[in-house]
Amino acid sequence: MTTAGNAATRCRLLRHWEQATALLKGDGMKIGKILVPVNGGPADVQAIQLACSVAKPSKGLVHAIFVIEVQRTLPLDADIQTEVEKGERVLDAAEQVAGAIGYEIESEILQAREIGPAVVDEAIERAVDVIIIGVKYEKRFGEFSLDRGASYVLKNAPCRVWVCREPMAKEAR
Repeated sequence: MTTAGNAATRCRLLRHWEQATALLKGDGMKIGKILVPVNGGPADVQAIQLACSVAKPSKGLVHAIFVIEVQRTLPLDADIQTEVEKGERVLDAAEQVAGAIGYEIESEILQAREIGPAVVDEAIERAVDVIIIGVKYEKRFGEFSLDRGASYVLKNAPCRVWVCREPMAKEAR
């Protein structure tokens, strides 16, 4: 891409950011409760940072969840210690990201058969205003593709859903 192309892209992004910020500051969008599903991927950091940045001005609540997907051959409340330990590490990392920008978040580990429905159910139960979901850049059959969980959340969530996608690898550009 040329330098002029890069500058035009930056201007468009800045304009969209300014519009989004104006919406957040105005009466158009009140955000008091934010749900952030995390899985230990690189996009988690951006999702948590965005959630805290949006929640901070109104002292909103940010709730991070780690969903353990329990196989159908096991009872739903099975003790899957390795997954619980992973969830604790991931949520600790999310709390550290929030702490680094001066915000405190709540976190919880859930067990469910599938991630997407668990996130939507949690959003309904907590009456959240927005779900901020971090996704990795993935291609399937040459096209960008969302995983099943993120796709389910986008289709079924009763609230706004913001997707925070990690950057494309240099090789894919």
